[in-house]
Amino acid sequence: MARRFGGRHSPGGATPQEEAIREDALAELRVDAAGAKANLLFVPPAILVFTSLGEPVGLVLGLIAAGLLFLAAWLLREGLRAHAAYDARPIARRPALPRKVLASVLTGVGVGIAAVTSTAGLLGPVLYGVAAGALHVAAFGVDPLRDKRVEGIDLHQQDRVARVTEEAEAYLAQMKDRIAALGERKLDLRVAGFQAMARRMIRTVEEDPRDLTSARKYLGVYLMGARDASVKFAEHYARTKDAEARAQYESLLTDLEHNFAARTTQMLRGDRTDMDIEIKVLRDRLAREGVGQV
Repeated sequence: MARRFGGRHSPGGATPQEEAIREDALAELRVDAAGAKANLLFVPPAILVFTSLGEPVGLVLGLIAAGLLFLAAWLLREGLRAHAAYDARPIARRPALPRKVLASVLTGVGVGIAAVTSTAGLLGPVLYGVAAGALHVAAFGVDPLRDKRVEGIDLHQQDRVARVTEEAEAYLAQMKDRIAALGERKLDLRVAGFQAMARRMIRTVEEDPRDLTSARKYLGVYLMGARDASVKFAEHYARTKDAEARAQYESLLTDLEHNFAARTTQMLRGDRTDMDIEIKVLRDRLAREGVGQV
């Protein structure tokens, strides 16, 4: 059966759920794209393993160096993703673990150990390691060193927003992982629809931390409950393939989607109301002072 193409500029437009899914997909692409820069760095440790085959000392040193370089490449990929997520958010805390810095250090140490097997003396490997670490920093930079904040908003409130949104993202990730393990494409899409609506609320709160009070129960209690329900459903459905339980779970997701969408819309309308009030007050003030008079 043919499927009608729909979108933002199509007749009838897209539903709020479709718009939220599209926004969420674009956000994930921006974050994941950063990890591709580190993929090539998994090649050198693999090559080093094969080129180290030979006498025992050289083999052991080569394996140690390859392990350090592999770990450095993995840390770099995760660090780039964390940095991209940090850049994408208006409010964010700096990474607790400086992955990119650790990757640079491990790269320098790994290259230095690898150079021991082919360079006589100590100075050569040290210089190779320092150069490799410096080039790594020059190529990929360092991790964010300070929290990202919004001017004019209480610092304590911004810290609360960062903490709540991080917990909310953790609930969503756990929920996605448990349902993905079932291997049911339609269930994955249903969960993605709910997650998109939840992330739209998260972005709304990040853009205006004053909305946290009205959204905290949704991003905390409700998301925790959704995560727990997903865990229990996944365990039950994996054993029984219970169609009734699946229908109840999908109904729960639909209810949550609608509730999150309604609350987010209410928050956005509240912002518009506050703006209209501020504009009216400003106009009255200008009129009293004669600024608007010719």
